[in-house]
Amino acid sequence: METTVTPRTRRPRPKVVSLSEAAAKRVREIMDRAEQPYAGLRVGVKNGGCAGQEYVLEYAESAGPHDEVVEDKGVTILIDPKAVLFLIGTVIDYEISRLASKFVFRNPNETDACGCGESVTIIPAAAS
Repeated sequence: METTVTPRTRRPRPKVVSLSEAAAKRVREIMDRAEQPYAGLRVGVKNGGCAGQEYVLEYAESAGPHDEVVEDKGVTILIDPKAVLFLIGTVIDYEISRLASKFVFRNPNETDACGCGESVTIIPAAAS
């Protein structure tokens, strides 16, 4: 008896990180003016700061072999695999005020932040 395997249709995975319109526009502007081409925007989390963790945001020349790759609003986002559970559901925004302009992380997994805004406490998202 021959068994036929029918591939299961997978539902699309939700994006780990997304960009607001303002953030996507600013990232595209910076990357368009760069002296060299970049593969994307690298996002991660590292230990540090008075609250315990800091976001990492940098332009990547190439994707790592295990990076989570997200395409959003014309920007390629490369997520450090060790940071995925800390970043699920995060929206990166770009704010301009009278004194500063900066990228801001709106992360539902954040439980605390230091007073200066440089570091945060993040709990990993629960596996469902």
